[in-house]
Amino acid sequence: MLLLKNATVVNADGMTETDILIEDGIISRMASAIDEPDAKIVDCEGKLVFPGFIDMHCHLRDPGQTHKETIESGSRAAVFGGYTAVCCMPNTTPPLDNEAMITYVRSRSASAGNAEVYPIGAITRGQEGGQLTEFGKMKAAGAVAVSDDGKPVESGAVMLNALKYAKTFGIPLISHSEDKSISDGGVVNAGENATVSGLRGIPRAAESAAVARDVLLAEEADAAIHIAHVSTARSVDAVRRAKERGVKVTCETCPHYFSATDDEILSYNTNAKINPPLRAQSDLDAVIAGIKDGTIDVIATDHAPHSRDEKNREFDYAPFGSVGLETAFSVAYTHLVLTDNIKLTDLCRLMSYKPAEILGLEGGRIAEGVRADIAVIDPDAEYTVDAENFVSKGKNSVFDGWRLKGRVVRTIVGGKDFEL
Repeated sequence: MLLLKNATVVNADGMTETDILIEDGIISRMASAIDEPDAKIVDCEGKLVFPGFIDMHCHLRDPGQTHKETIESGSRAAVFGGYTAVCCMPNTTPPLDNEAMITYVRSRSASAGNAEVYPIGAITRGQEGGQLTEFGKMKAAGAVAVSDDGKPVESGAVMLNALKYAKTFGIPLISHSEDKSISDGGVVNAGENATVSGLRGIPRAAESAAVARDVLLAEEADAAIHIAHVSTARSVDAVRRAKERGVKVTCETCPHYFSATDDEILSYNTNAKINPPLRAQSDLDAVIAGIKDGTIDVIATDHAPHSRDEKNREFDYAPFGSVGLETAFSVAYTHLVLTDNIKLTDLCRLMSYKPAEILGLEGGRIAEGVRADIAVIDPDAEYTVDAENFVSKGKNSVFDGWRLKGRVVRTIVGGKDFEL
């Protein structure tokens, strides 16, 4: 038994002061002044107690690229970030495009015993954009969504069929919305900083035009769609307008899109090479506005670990991606809550409640009778990010050296207590 005393519980629908008793992995009781002499007592005075965070979008590189990350190391890093569940994208080697690969991920997750790892199956075989995979079999094996993330589904006809197929099986479809014919060869956001740095730009339309297409296809199919890593003002607007029309669309953004701009690339820091790229201040402001008005439903990490050798190359040749599991809460708390853009309850909605709702996962709230997935936060802890101390194998963080506030000090996964 575990007893959290003096907890300030943050749910999406409000905050309460209570004790929390956990028995057999379940929250058995919430009340003031619980007395349970046989329980391990944790004093949460001055701490914030959130439902465990759920990451809809990360890359764990397992199988095939385990020099970058493994399911064990990635799920352990997730725990250090307050995540009790993460969803790994299918762009592994080979891709997660069949039930055997889905079973592999779930088995490795169980063996690791850290945050739960839920696989996202590929939309198309080999992520090649052609033949659809067997959504039903992958869902039965444990896939919680389908996506070709890392590669867009370039054919509108294939995407339309995929949306209809996903609707039939009741599995969420997550779109990597990118027009490769527009972005091809680009490495940073097209604009003044690309010109100054001499790096080839990626026009915003590479994302925004694809977002517009995908929401229109979802509208045509009367199917749900989730748009990954929204980064431009026009993408936010396209989702907002689609929601106003009643389209079943949700979307996510990532911490780097509301906290960093493409100024980061002026020093040729390859950790700032991300896809979609870091944008201009006007896009950052639009992303924050989308978070504030509910257009953006989820904060995901797009955790993308790479080895030092891979990132320590010329900017044009370094891979895209930054790690994010261990810093996501702190960045969001520092750049959204402490700036008075959103409330703590909003942050719970963005990082816990809505991901659980969209994916149909248990979690996202703290209440009696639910699984004990909990993140305990010290809101006053201030620290400088040192990527060398990350649990993740990936040290490629755009936030390395940043000063942040709010730190995860304890994560409870199904009643298993990790004191950090």
